[in-house]
Amino acid sequence: MKAIEVTGRIDPQGNLVLDQPIQETTYPHQVRVIVLIPEQAEVEEDDLDDTPVEEIKASLRRALQQAKMGQRLPLSQMWEGIDAQ
Repeated sequence: MKAIEVTGRIDPQGNLVLDQPIQETTYPHQVRVIVLIPEQAEVEEDDLDDTPVEEIKASLRRALQQAKMGQRLPLSQMWEGIDAQ
């Protein structure tokens, strides 16, 4: 038996939908499927930064504009109030 690892999603109807087609040449044949569903904690860890791209771009534009105008913080002040361990 040959193992192929692919990723996919389970749709609202419970069907398995692969992200990419399997590139095998011997179709059709029956397969065995093992579905690994992440625990809630794993999902939250994977999604640590779900900030929308447009919001990130806007923030970078503001920072660039501030830098061009000379509105900068000294590096020594950037870490004030941050508890880095």
